[in-house]
Amino acid sequence: MRAIIERPSWRGALLLAPVLVVLFVIGCVTGRGQPHMENALAELQSAKSELQSAVTDKGGHRVRAIELVDRAIDQVNAGISFAASRH
Repeated sequence: MRAIIERPSWRGALLLAPVLVVLFVIGCVTGRGQPHMENALAELQSAKSELQSAVTDKGGHRVRAIELVDRAIDQVNAGISFAASRH
């Protein structure tokens, strides 16, 4: 028996196109589409958690590192918000 192979229909592609456009617009409006910024944010949050779990006796450097990570998190969030407002 020979398998019947169906060719893709143009109608299916035409129905899919508006869905993809809507998803793209939603992504832009919600600030999605920023995978590098979102990954950086997740890494910074992880770094902060690790610093908070570390032994406290570091001559003030651990506390200062946490403060700097907090500032970096604020900047990444500001960048994501700025990019979302431009779409």
